[in-house]
Amino acid sequence: MASPTPQQQIMMSRKLMLAAAVILMAAASFPGVGAWTGEIHGRVVCDVCGDSSIGPEDHVLEGAEVAVLCITKPGEVVNYQAFTNAKGVYTVAETMPESDRWDACLARPISSFHERCNQLGPSSKGLKFSYNKPSGYSHSVRPFVYRPSSAPTYCL
Repeated sequence: MASPTPQQQIMMSRKLMLAAAVILMAAASFPGVGAWTGEIHGRVVCDVCGDSSIGPEDHVLEGAEVAVLCITKPGEVVNYQAFTNAKGVYTVAETMPESDRWDACLARPISSFHERCNQLGPSSKGLKFSYNKPSGYSHSVRPFVYRPSSAPTYCL
């Protein structure tokens, strides 16, 4: 197949520019249809001494399960499941149409698979919050805390 002549290249270039202009005009004609990205993250820790303060004896929990439920602006409920990484951090993120963005969410711990630290702390039942962040921003949830069923002797 022969390569296009300079005149054909100019015509193809103009057609591409026209197509791009049509797409941009169409996007501008439908405000509010743009994509929106939300993110929620938090941490799960083990309060080894059960003293409700984070100290050098405490550590993050890898593999802990967290559920996040969000209600969108139109009223749809979406459910997410997340597990903590090696740093004890879980993250939930989604991109959706701006009109369907999250309105309010509930984050709650589900389980800790750590053999010694699997009792949920008294103030870690779940957290409700409004989600009013712009696209691309993240909401940070305070840490969820698990405790051992009995504190080690060095804590007493």
